[in-house]
Amino acid sequence: MKINTILVLSAFYLLLLGCSSSSDDDGPDPPPTIDKSANLLGTGDSANDILSNDTFTKLKIEIAYVIGFRPTPRAMENFVNFLRARTFKQDIELVYTQLPSPDEETLSLEEVAQLESDNRTAYNEDDTLAIYIYFADAPADDDDEEEGLVTLGAVYRNTSMIIHESTVWSLAAQSIFISITDVETATLEHEFGHLFGLVDLGTDPINEHEDPDAPNHCSVEGCLMRAELQFGSPSFKSALAGKSGEIKSACSLSGASVLKLLETKTASGSAMIVPNLDPECILDLQSNGGR
Repeated sequence: MKINTILVLSAFYLLLLGCSSSSDDDGPDPPPTIDKSANLLGTGDSANDILSNDTFTKLKIEIAYVIGFRPTPRAMENFVNFLRARTFKQDIELVYTQLPSPDEETLSLEEVAQLESDNRTAYNEDDTLAIYIYFADAPADDDDEEEGLVTLGAVYRNTSMIIHESTVWSLAAQSIFISITDVETATLEHEFGHLFGLVDLGTDPINEHEDPDAPNHCSVEGCLMRAELQFGSPSFKSALAGKSGEIKSACSLSGASVLKLLETKTASGSAMIVPNLDPECILDLQSNGGR
């Protein structure tokens, strides 16, 4: 009798154990861990990966924008054409992410980096290299409108960029000759030139053409990477600079200088308002895997 009781209890225990195992197996899988480390490097550190197809054959660009501040379709078309002309990436995907306003009067780079951390969804995966560009509804915190010193855009990591879209709109409104698309295109292409590693920011120069008075900018007149598209801080190869660990920008575009440059091109009757890269910058890109 005792043996039968033991057998019945054992069978009941095994049945419970089987049900428990089955329940565990049917539970939801934990979310996959995303390795973000390759997207948290210094400006220019991924220049070769962007330019060539040696490691990554696809470029995925997440366009995160505050509601009402989506970039113009023509500017994005110009931007993709620029990338295809200067890199070997022909598979380029734009992914648009609409975001609520952070409700800030101004944005520091630390706040921009935190917004990226909270909202970015695209990271390097397999043969895809991911870029994140945030179009903000607030100006940079160090703007001085009375002095005409406003920041249009900035790069602060190897795959991270901000465009102060509200400032772009305000600047374009100051000229009847310049459109929002013109300012967006100039800002995107200049800043992405730094992600290409220009000038001497991850892509070694073949010939000396870095402006001695403006690190990581070109000395050739009329080049897209000229210091006329003024930088806002000294050169930083690391995304994190200074003892405080403060996020620093490798380049911040000055609105006044961009407006002056674009209006000069318009006044000259040039069909191409936004400047191109000069032969020296193109030679540098070609030496680092680009076109």
